[in-house]
Amino acid sequence: MTDRRVDRGGWSLAAVESGQAPGAPVVVMSNSLGATRAMWDDQADWLGRTARVIRYDTRGHGASDTPPGPYSFDDLVDDVLAVMDAFGVGRAAYVGLSLGGMTGLGLGLRAPERLTRLVVAAARADAPPPFVQSWDDRVAKIREGGMAAIWPGTLERWLTPGFQEAEPEAAEALRAQFLETTVDGYAGCAAALQGLDYLRHLGNLTIPTLYVAGAEDMGAPASAMESMAAATPDARYVCVADAAHIVNLDGRAAFDAALRDFLEL
Repeated sequence: MTDRRVDRGGWSLAAVESGQAPGAPVVVMSNSLGATRAMWDDQADWLGRTARVIRYDTRGHGASDTPPGPYSFDDLVDDVLAVMDAFGVGRAAYVGLSLGGMTGLGLGLRAPERLTRLVVAAARADAPPPFVQSWDDRVAKIREGGMAAIWPGTLERWLTPGFQEAEPEAAEALRAQFLETTVDGYAGCAAALQGLDYLRHLGNLTIPTLYVAGAEDMGAPASAMESMAAATPDARYVCVADAAHIVNLDGRAAFDAALRDFLEL
């Protein structure tokens, strides 16, 4: 495993490479808002048996720096391209969840030549007024009370009660990732979410795309993701039963099966 700082001009992103040596198929993985690259540990482990896996912490998250906000999805796409360039990667499969999945949509629309396949999990492609307001409310709460102020509600959206009971250590790991996210980083990325406007452009995606929804996800409803898949020319759609927002953990077995089948790794 190789850690690297990716220079972004006065600040840097934290990234890590694992798995196979250069020359193997490459998978780039991007985390949810409020999580870190560690959320992908389980998938990176088995993907690394056949692929070169590159993960990074989104700006303002984990070990990455927090540049001044607000941020846009153009900024977040630039970050992915910078990570790929730093590791000498021309093309890769991209796997993103929530904020990471939405960043993947932007990447696929702007630079399809850099992607072989795209996996968008637990994400949406638009920002209706109630969605925008919800981020204003969360940011106001963390400005006043820190990240811990919104963790209980976040946990309720992220993981089903059954998963929390069955895997308390995994839930605790997510809590730790959430609490180490900087307030400014979270708020900066929330601004990107409020400007989300990819839905009307999904017909322009030219790469094979897999959409994975959690049936119990309140933030990225399965019905919305099914509509996104229908609007995308070369798309598959999988809905994971009994899984909430962090579907790669809450619905790990079904998520892994869908990912393995789609990436052909």
